[in-house]
Amino acid sequence: MRSMSIRVTGCTRAQGTCGSRNVFFGVAPQNALCMTTAGTVVDGKLKGRNGAQDTRVRKRGVDGRVRSFEEIPHTGKNGWVNLLKFWREGCFKQLHKHMERTFNALGPIYREHVGTHGSVNIMLPSDIGELFRSEGLHPQRMTLQPWATHRETRQHSKGVFLKNGEEWRADRLLLNKEVMMTAAVKRFLPLLDEVARDFCQMLQARVEREGRGEEGKRSLTIDPSPDLFRFALEASCHVLYGERIGLFSSSPSLESQKFIWAVEQMLATTPPLLYLPHRLLLRIGATLWTQHATAWDHIFSHADARIQRGYQRLSSSQGQGSKPGEAGGRYTGVLGQLMEKGQLSLDLIKANITELMAGGVDTTAVPLQFALFELGRNPEVQEKVRQQVRTSWTQAGGDPQKALQGAPLLKGAIKEILRLYPVGITVQRMPVKDIVLQNYHVPAGTMVHVCLYPLGRSAEVFEDPQCFDPGRWGSSREAGQRGEGSGFRSLSFGFGARQCVGRRIAENEMQLLLMHILLRFHISVSSTEDIKTTYTLILQPETPPRITFSKL
Repeated sequence: MRSMSIRVTGCTRAQGTCGSRNVFFGVAPQNALCMTTAGTVVDGKLKGRNGAQDTRVRKRGVDGRVRSFEEIPHTGKNGWVNLLKFWREGCFKQLHKHMERTFNALGPIYREHVGTHGSVNIMLPSDIGELFRSEGLHPQRMTLQPWATHRETRQHSKGVFLKNGEEWRADRLLLNKEVMMTAAVKRFLPLLDEVARDFCQMLQARVEREGRGEEGKRSLTIDPSPDLFRFALEASCHVLYGERIGLFSSSPSLESQKFIWAVEQMLATTPPLLYLPHRLLLRIGATLWTQHATAWDHIFSHADARIQRGYQRLSSSQGQGSKPGEAGGRYTGVLGQLMEKGQLSLDLIKANITELMAGGVDTTAVPLQFALFELGRNPEVQEKVRQQVRTSWTQAGGDPQKALQGAPLLKGAIKEILRLYPVGITVQRMPVKDIVLQNYHVPAGTMVHVCLYPLGRSAEVFEDPQCFDPGRWGSSREAGQRGEGSGFRSLSFGFGARQCVGRRIAENEMQLLLMHILLRFHISVSSTEDIKTTYTLILQPETPPRITFSKL
């Protein structure tokens, strides 16, 4: 395996932000934003809920003093005033930039109360490590209450994304065996590879048919986002249900197109509902809630139809004497594995498969847009990754798993994209014990947000953070990182036992598609200007970048 410690020079800068990028640590908070600043310390001790000194809190700071929770800098105490301000200033769609500006103004920790939601926000790896160590056996993150309310009102079971406690852990351990473990990845990797190959064949045919230039060396400039969404849904269905749904045909099914629309509608309507009394909106039949619930209804209907077909195929193959988890000698997908083992009820299988399917389209299609753009505007990086991919592909003899193992720069490229453009802009945890973050007391049960966009673009955490440099994730480069908690720097899939359950599917799906694209095409962009981004529960381009694919 080749070393990943390739240093790319002269790279194009990634997207900047409004306002100053000065290093903010040690700078006094700005009064315009900070209603409360850190003040005096009472005896340098924290009292527990009953007034006794809490010995669980680890002291920090030069003088050993710990400041109170109330002294954490904040953006305003009135949640409804803050909510109004969010609406007026368009912060919901630019939440990632709002977080970055607030860290620059207040320092590396701040409190925020918006509508019904309150949190402590952090961004430094040392603090993230402290939070990780306090997540407990049953890590709890922010519950997306609109999603949970939909399940309750429709009497659907909840998947692991919406569960907590021992029930979550029991279900998660069973799911891990089918989507996270090495043996599971080995089973579904050929299915992802098949879809990636077919996508590139479709793209190659389109370049030959519609492109410019002499035959065999044609180029085509397109917005690839619709095709990437279809790829993500096709790949997800192949892994989850063990079947292809034909999205690469000249006339993809209306059913699948509606599913993609429903996922986008669900994502767009979730953020405002997080800060509003959604049960009141439900009772009065507000349009926002109706749109959200209708989108989920369509997602569940689509998934239910797929699951029913999968169940029928499984029953038929068992009647014909096929091995468990196989139909005619072929892997039947995560659904087939779960049904065959029978350790989860059919309702729980449906709930988890639906969550995996809904969460596996935009969250892979959008990073692929950013990846094509960054590779296109950084041709030297693109060529280094391609050379490594070519060598690895040849040595692997067509084995996709070996090919990926031999191309660490490809994995580094995905990590770079998710550093600069994290799909979900926060990871949340509620510590099970009192902790100290930045010398402030944070009580057990407080919602703490790890803010990934400011983390990924911080000069305190990354050398030359605006540079797209896949080589920075090489083992030798990572070992030389400065600062405490340097292991908590790549967190787009979360961390610990509650990291994204679809992580292995998503990582391999994106790497395989980029691998096959780089083997067939040179990628370029007409403009190297930074992409403007917007937030709708996931971070995405305001306008999808146009990419030129040139046959090699």
